Amino acid sequence: MNQVNQKPNEVNGARGTLFLVPAPLDFGCQTQIPITHVLPAHTLEVASGLMYWICENAKTQRAYLKRVGEIYPLKSAIQQIHISELPHAVHKKGDHVGETRSQVSGALQELLKPALEGHNIGLASEAGMPAVADPGSSVVRAAHAININVVPLVGPSSLLMALSAMGLNGQSFAFVGYIPHENGALQKRVKELESVVLKSQQTQLLIETPYRNNSLFKGLISTLSPQTRVGVSIGLTLAQAQNICHSVAQWRARPIELPQNLPVVFAIGL
Repeated sequence: MNQVNQKPNEVNGARGTLFLVPAPLDFGCQTQIPITHVLPAHTLEVASGLMYWICENAKTQRAYLKRVGEIYPLKSAIQQIHISELPHAVHKKGDHVGETRSQVSGALQELLKPALEGHNIGLASEAGMPAVADPGSSVVRAAHAININVVPLVGPSSLLMALSAMGLNGQSFAFVGYIPHENGALQKRVKELESVVLKSQQTQLLIETPYRNNSLFKGLISTLSPQTRVGVSIGLTLAQAQNICHSVAQWRARPIELPQNLPVVFAIGL
C-alpha cells in the first residue's frame, strides 16, 4: 500500500510521516514550467494525498496544490485541506538562532500533532527543497524530537543543480546564503570566502534577492582576484536558464547584466 494513503491506526498508535515535499523553482517568475518537468510522479502522487501541510505561505501552497491536482487529482478539495504557516519567528530570525528555537518549539510540536494521531504531513517551501536554503529545518528537528518519521521526496535543489553546472569543486562545497549589501562589509565577506577557496579549494555558493543580482555580481567581480572563478546559474529549470562560469579576469573583459526578475545562484571557486 502506498504510504501516503495509509489511514491512521488508532489501535496500535501508528504515527504519520513528515514528508519533505519539493516545489518547482519558478516561484515569483513571470512564466511557469510544467510541474512534471521537475517533479517525478511519486512526489506528485504523495503530495496529492496529503491532508495536512506546513508551509511558508498558505496562498502560495494552495496555488502549488492546484498545479499538483492538474496531474494527480487531490484526495480532498483544497478548502478541506489543513494548511498551516510556519511561525513568524522562523521567517524573522531564522531556524537556527537559539532565541527562535525556544520561541517556536511548542508551536511546531502543535503543528506536528496530526502526525501523532496517525496522519501524514507535508512540509513545503515556496521553491525547491524545504529546509535547504529555505525555512523548515526547525520543523524537521521538532519531528525528530517526538519520534516522527521524516521522508524527503525527490525534486529540484537549485544549489546542487548550480554546483553541477559550474565545473568547480563538487567534492567540497559550502552554501553561505546571503552576504552583506553595504560595500565595505560585502568586500570583507567576499575576501573571506575567497580565502577559504584558496586554502581548501572548497566551492562557495551564494544567493541574493533577484533585484540585487547585479549589485552582488559586480561586487564579486570587482573584489575577487583575477584568477578566481565566478559562476552564475540563472533561472534554473526555466526555458531561459543559463549557466556560465569564467575567471574574474574574463568577466571583467566581458561583463554582463543579470536579470533582476529571475533567481540566480552564485558560485566562487577555482
